Amino acid sequence: MNTTTEKMSQPSWYIADVIGVRDETSTARTLILQVPNWPGHRAGQHIDLRLTAEDGYQATRSYSLASAPTEADRGSSIIEISVELLDDGEVSPYLVRVTDVGDRLEILGPIGGYFVWGAGQEEPIQLIAGGSGIAPLRAILHERLAADGVSADSVRLLYSARARHQVYYEDELGDLADSEPGLISLQFTRSAPKDWTGTVGRVDADLLARVSIPAALEPTVYICGPTKFVEVVASALVGLGHDQARIRTERFGG
Repeated sequence: MNTTTEKMSQPSWYIADVIGVRDETSTARTLILQVPNWPGHRAGQHIDLRLTAEDGYQATRSYSLASAPTEADRGSSIIEISVELLDDGEVSPYLVRVTDVGDRLEILGPIGGYFVWGAGQEEPIQLIAGGSGIAPLRAILHERLAADGVSADSVRLLYSARARHQVYYEDELGDLADSEPGLISLQFTRSAPKDWTGTVGRVDADLLARVSIPAALEPTVYICGPTKFVEVVASALVGLGHDQARIRTERFGG
């Protein structure tokens, strides 16, 4: 497997201007940030975002970068994060319900060197997302397509969501799926649209065997989602013959 040898930038603190907001679901929102002097990032990296209250109390949370470095419609100083509302959260309620265009946010980044993809990697990649874990995989997918073109032989995405109304980037992913059959597979775990022809239920070994890149092609696999989801999927892939050393994971929650 080829790996990139790019020099990683040291994370620094920046002031980011909110220049756009976009609702993804009823409880999730994408923030479009302009960051002066941003050094650029690699697909799969994340940032830390810090909020400071009037009394000086600070809370910091990590958010994956949902935008690819090479997306053509944005400058190098523009990044995106997608935030899921947590009812008991200290940071997400403000970002999802209050933050608006014109606000300024403190961010530290870019961070991470393990869960990343770079153009020097020539092996196939399999992306598997659970819920809001789609964010960094969106960045990796766009970066890979920009480098290698659209091909279900070189990259595939399996995205698991509870229901259609909880799918992030729905229109965008739909367009990509239409452009290349087999590139993107959706799996609904609780309810599906009336015209749905696929299965409903959790991702398991049978589904992975049907829709993911076979172990024989030696893909690098990126899995992001809740801890239990990641553990179950990674274990199933190993059972299907995938090399554990080629499985990269990023998880959240207990």
